[in-house]
Amino acid sequence: MTLAEKQQQVSAQLAALPNLQQRLNWLVEQARARPPLPPEFCIEAYRVPGCLARLWFVAELRTGWCWFRADSDSLLIKATAGLLCDLYSGQPPAEILGHDPAFLAQFGIQQHLTPNRRNALSRIWTQIKSFAKSQLPPAPDDNPATSPTA
Repeated sequence: MTLAEKQQQVSAQLAALPNLQQRLNWLVEQARARPPLPPEFCIEAYRVPGCLARLWFVAELRTGWCWFRADSDSLLIKATAGLLCDLYSGQPPAEILGHDPAFLAQFGIQQHLTPNRRNALSRIWTQIKSFAKSQLPPAPDDNPATSPTA
């Protein structure tokens, strides 16, 4: 499924819920159904810095496609991080970098989170972008061997 199709699917699911409380409840139910990360990933090396809740993030590249998982000791953080991980998993790095989760604003998800929870959502998005960017081949200008000063 393409990123545009995934966005359309998520948008349809959220739009079908008449108010913010029901949307947040749906997200929390999704988080409850999501399996926890294995214990070997719930360590400091995978912890997302700067979040009040403990939030762990795992990124992998498999055959050119990015895959993401997240877990948290806060159910709402797990829900919002999981939403982004699900949305961007199974996508090529370049497509991830060309997409922004700003469409979630129309459903009130970001605006009605506490500042700390918005911070966690922002940090997960930053982690996803950073990982995707790190998987792209270096641009010709980034290769020191071909640099005019080399």
